Amino acid sequence: MITGSKTDSIASTHLGKRADGSLLYDPSLLVAVPREENREQYGIKADKLPFAGYDVWHCYEFSTLTENGLPVTRVLKLKYTCESKYIVESKSLKLYLNSFNMTKLGDSFDDCLEKSKNIIRKDLSEKLNTVVDVSIFNDSVKREEIFTSYSDLVSLSDNITEITDYKENPELLKIGQITDKPTENFLKFESLRSNCRVTHQPDFGDLFIYYKSAKVINYDSMIKYLVSFRSEYHFHEECCEMIFKRLYDLLDDGDVLMVAALYTRRGGIDISPVRYTNGLKNEDVEKLLDLSAFARCGIKQ
Repeated sequence: MITGSKTDSIASTHLGKRADGSLLYDPSLLVAVPREENREQYGIKADKLPFAGYDVWHCYEFSTLTENGLPVTRVLKLKYTCESKYIVESKSLKLYLNSFNMTKLGDSFDDCLEKSKNIIRKDLSEKLNTVVDVSIFNDSVKREEIFTSYSDLVSLSDNITEITDYKENPELLKIGQITDKPTENFLKFESLRSNCRVTHQPDFGDLFIYYKSAKVINYDSMIKYLVSFRSEYHFHEECCEMIFKRLYDLLDDGDVLMVAALYTRRGGIDISPVRYTNGLKNEDVEKLLDLSAFARCGIKQ
């Protein structure tokens, strides 16, 4: 955990304080946090990222008003590239979105939602200095059942002798065997837990790992490593990148790797960072894990 850092100072703008926010639209509530600080610790260089990817946010409690005072409530989806210099701090995003609650926009529901979407896209894109895609869903949108399309998906269980490490420890990762040719591996871990760097509140999620390599990572070692995040204090995006980097360093050059950390909802928002090797094309990623629709329909959501 980094303490007393520039990131902690920025991220704590709204934390530990009475969260009144604003009754009316207020873009000044947004706080941007630089990605660079955590990446430096793990040898991830901004000018030579070992991965591509994006961060997906689902905001379940977005609501605003039409001009005649009727409330409009929808699920909001945000998506932006991991190449952006900044992420948005989650509490600041919640307060910003809450500032729409009593703001009147548009003569009809559709007009109201379109204006809201355009405003949010503009504000976030300017704050994060990147293009932020914004979607608004209604009840008719398809809810994706993540992971169900894989008949060979291995669910990593905790049925091993003993776990003693609860601080991130890459030395736990071991190669089990080396095959004659690269094989595909689909893994799911349902007990991912880390802690927010600033609030120290626990964050839970499901982790999906896909890799294609002649190296086969020992399952027990993978479980021990992932459990070692249990007492770590990092943002969701940072945890995903740390896991990716440790596995990336373990595998061979040219191997394919994707890591998706699908965190559960906290404070009305969930965050799903996805990282993958640069050799994977967008269409290949979408075949592995389609987050283009409403991405979550698991028991945790």
